[in-house]
Amino acid sequence: MALQILFGSDIGLLSLFTIGFVIAMGGFIYHYVRKHADEDAKKAHQ
Repeated sequence: MALQILFGSDIGLLSLFTIGFVIAMGGFIYHYVRKHADEDAKKAHQ
């Protein structure tokens, strides 16, 4: 029943989209911060 509501209703699909968006945004921020932290660490060693 829960999966039917999740995949079959507008609010369920919106919830899935929101969860996916938050996970993708977290991954982007993680990679962005890690990249810039590595660059700053390299500059500090020079």
